[in-house]
Amino acid sequence: MSSRARSRASASAASAASAAPSAAAPSEVAPTTTAAAPTGITPVAGAGSPSGEATPPYGRGDAVLSAAAAEPVAAAADVEERVYKSFDDMSLPEDLLRGVYAAGFQRPSEIQSKAIVPISKGRDALVQAQSGMGKTTMFLTGGFCRIDPTRNEVQMIVISPTRELAEQTGNNSKTLAQFIGIRHYLATGGVPVEADLKALGRGSKEVPHLLVVTPGRFYDLLKRKAVATSTVRLIVMDEADQLLDAKFKEQIQAIMSEPFIWPATTQIVLVSATMIPAIAEVASSLLVRDPFKILREPEEVSLEGIRQFYIELEHDDYKLDTLCDLSDVLTIQQAVIFANSRKSVETLATSMTRRGFDVGYIHGEMDTAERKRRMEDFRAGKTRVMITTDLLARGIDIQQISLVINYELPVVRENYIHRIGRSGRYGRKGASINLVNTREMRAQEEIEVFYGKKIEPLPLTLDIY
Repeated sequence: MSSRARSRASASAASAASAAPSAAAPSEVAPTTTAAAPTGITPVAGAGSPSGEATPPYGRGDAVLSAAAAEPVAAAADVEERVYKSFDDMSLPEDLLRGVYAAGFQRPSEIQSKAIVPISKGRDALVQAQSGMGKTTMFLTGGFCRIDPTRNEVQMIVISPTRELAEQTGNNSKTLAQFIGIRHYLATGGVPVEADLKALGRGSKEVPHLLVVTPGRFYDLLKRKAVATSTVRLIVMDEADQLLDAKFKEQIQAIMSEPFIWPATTQIVLVSATMIPAIAEVASSLLVRDPFKILREPEEVSLEGIRQFYIELEHDDYKLDTLCDLSDVLTIQQAVIFANSRKSVETLATSMTRRGFDVGYIHGEMDTAERKRRMEDFRAGKTRVMITTDLLARGIDIQQISLVINYELPVVRENYIHRIGRSGRYGRKGASINLVNTREMRAQEEIEVFYGKKIEPLPLTLDIY
């Protein structure tokens, strides 16, 4: 067993014995149990504990991603957990509660009502949070309860797959923490590392308490010993399914491995709107501090508040004309149009601009400063229609987006939910329209079966909201 795995395993028994539901019981709570409510909070049985000669895929030391070595995430015996109907019932610090209300929240969403308090108590977590339901506020609010703002050190890390998502997390942090003195800093790459080293320097009088990072830059900072792992109380992996997929898998493995020794007391929270096997593999060995999980069945992640339509076209050549026709006749606050490649995005943007449509575009290969400027214009409403790759499919929260158009269906089926989830944020109404040729109809049918949701033909009345 690795040094990381040994330290996590030794901490498991102690944390399980000491952790308990909050003593301040809410005035109105609804119990969930593992047997009757598979989408409620359930402990992860046996996660992180020693298991004979088996070596876990992740450990506090040498970490090796291996499906063969991983144990599946299993539910324990029925355990009752609290569901908090009000932020006031969560025993949050008063100034943090002020920040929550200042951010515009009146009552907790479903995921917030279940997960904020367990996270605030230091419990490891595997949370499947439906798009648009306030997952960022969930882990920030719970995590801020674990930060001591009087200590001049990094205490919380949020790892995000994209700069745009990291920036959004930073913006949310600024609002939530405005009354409690918690400082945050973004280290996301694409800019010289010297600024990060200065901000994180041990001689700095204002070291950030929360560090929001992308994997590559965080690994670089760890190698440079700019972050002291010994002070970190909580690590959040946001959009964990993407972080543990092929593009970032090796970087995340390196971050969680020797020579970077994370204390056994460091809490781990994995968050995603969709689940992939790799998450369960990691959860079985990483999550040991009285862990809990909140998982949803695929049909429960279909985003009921978003009406989903399609237009079947005989040839791809008809897509541009159809898209322009829709842009002419639909009333749109803001919209996102998804394509699958940089070339498709740029070609489509050029074609629509030539036809007189005011559109913007963004993709991952664009210069960092230019990407940031275009995102700021979109957030401010200066750009009403944004054409993009799956770069914006994850976690980008712009409440004015009312329509998502899939010019091309995503290559990865799970990204469909992430894409259409850009509309209908936090329970608002939204719509999505798929432009599909005959060949793509098969892929759409597979999406319908997987999510248990029928995608309807676009009505001639164009009544989509």
